[in-house]
Amino acid sequence: MKKSIESPEPASREPRLSRRAFLASAGTVGVATVINPNNLVAQPMNPAAASVATDGAEGAVSMTLRINGNEHRLRLDPRTTLLDCLRENVVLTGTKKGCDHGQCGACTVHVNGRRVNSCLSLAVMHAGEEITTIEGIGQPGALHPMQSAFVAHDAYQCGYCTCGQIMSAVALLKEPWGPKDDDVREAMSGNICRCGAYPNIVAAIQQVRGKS
Repeated sequence: MKKSIESPEPASREPRLSRRAFLASAGTVGVATVINPNNLVAQPMNPAAASVATDGAEGAVSMTLRINGNEHRLRLDPRTTLLDCLRENVVLTGTKKGCDHGQCGACTVHVNGRRVNSCLSLAVMHAGEEITTIEGIGQPGALHPMQSAFVAHDAYQCGYCTCGQIMSAVALLKEPWGPKDDDVREAMSGNICRCGAYPNIVAAIQQVRGKS
């Protein structure tokens, strides 16, 4: 029995998009999206819009968190970390996600005045507590002395760890550490700077402590 043979496609039919052409096209679109000027500027947050945030996930629970002096009514998956809540639900993106394992300190915030790695803490644990992020420490034109010292001593390079460094440094001011540079290094050992700006960070902290 003869096998049937499919007829060749008409020459007029549009050619199929090759894998190489598809990837090249997708890459062009991706680059165009990344370099959109709107993606390069931090968008201002409307506090009123952030006062109520919802998560439609099944099992979400209602809670109220007090952050930087403002109350935020939220519905969250109870497994949501404080870090993800701050960044994704309250839109306070100064708190950075670095390792997500409590090892780098980039996500440091204050809870009732004490520094906490927000990536290791669940948001539901902090209802009724006072949470402070880098946005609550100071603002352009009204910087915290620690922020001013970091600028004066060039205590940052890429800047990704800087918010966590400053939050730890501000908390350090109220902790019983010794006066020496080595004491500061020990106190700040939970905050990693991949750029290696440690001498400048110590100098900035010591300036605010009045030890330099």
